[in-house]
Amino acid sequence: MIPLSHYLILAAILFVISVIGIFLNRKNLIVLLMAIELMLLAVNLNFVAFSHYLNDLSGQLFVFFILVVAAAESAIGLAILVVLFRNLSSIEVEDLDSLKG
Repeated sequence: MIPLSHYLILAAILFVISVIGIFLNRKNLIVLLMAIELMLLAVNLNFVAFSHYLNDLSGQLFVFFILVVAAAESAIGLAILVVLFRNLSSIEVEDLDSLKG
């Protein structure tokens, strides 16, 4: 049996990696989207770990809804990214300043 602390440490490491990915890479939108998804997965790991530890299925059900919303967010984000790439021929964050109204 793996103790709860191991799951929490792994989730904290994943969360820190995603925060570092967001703050260090401010140029590429794809990497920013991947870092946000990694952050959501770290939070989901916490929900599943606590759900298993407390013998309650509410956390696992909540993770299911979070994954559905994250998948929809990724699909919409990638669709916007494709449209931006077709219009600007670039996916760098600095090039998005020209979109301001």
